[in-house]
Amino acid sequence: MKNDGVIIDVRTRGEYAQGHVKGSVNIPLDTLQSQMNTLKKDKPVITCCASGMRSSSAKGMLLSNGFKEVHNGGSWYNLKKFEK
Repeated sequence: MKNDGVIIDVRTRGEYAQGHVKGSVNIPLDTLQSQMNTLKKDKPVITCCASGMRSSSAKGMLLSNGFKEVHNGGSWYNLKKFEK
């Protein structure tokens, strides 16, 4: 994330409110398509969710819409260990 990247948590707003990675952005998977214009296509993106299933779908959506560097981070909880 040193290169102005972003962590996108694609869980529901309620799930996100119960805990999330510090600095992540909550864009629920069912709204991602309509909110892609708020993201920069040339910056790194890490997607996360509860287990990795929704974040995998989000990664595919982003890549098919022209995003250059997208990674499936899997579970948000596993990404928390990299928080600073």
